[in-house]
Amino acid sequence: MDTRSKIVACDAAPAGCTVAIGYFDVLLAAHARELAALSRPLLVIVLPREGELLAQHARAELVAGLRMVDYVVISPHATVDPLCDRLRPAQIVHMEDAHIRRTRELMEHVRNRQSR
Repeated sequence: MDTRSKIVACDAAPAGCTVAIGYFDVLLAAHARELAALSRPLLVIVLPREGELLAQHARAELVAGLRMVDYVVISPHATVDPLCDRLRPAQIVHMEDAHIRRTRELMEHVRNRQSR
């Protein structure tokens, strides 16, 4: 199965899923562990990010490649409230703050390794 088929348009996303929202820039093992702990079916919304390392569509393809993810929506906006209202999710999990923190930690780690 081509995992890119998991990427669906906003209006084609099914209602009643667990919804995880985040940037996934860079996708780390910690993200996969968090997503694996969520109830299924799992829909992931990939948000746009200023200063992104990977293009939003590439990040969506990486997330779609994860076994536990059933659907991926690429959000054109940072605000997803209207989409979530329509989806009537079983649960909403905001992962944005954790993503920002992890990216910052990764960048600091790389800088520290380079300065040795």
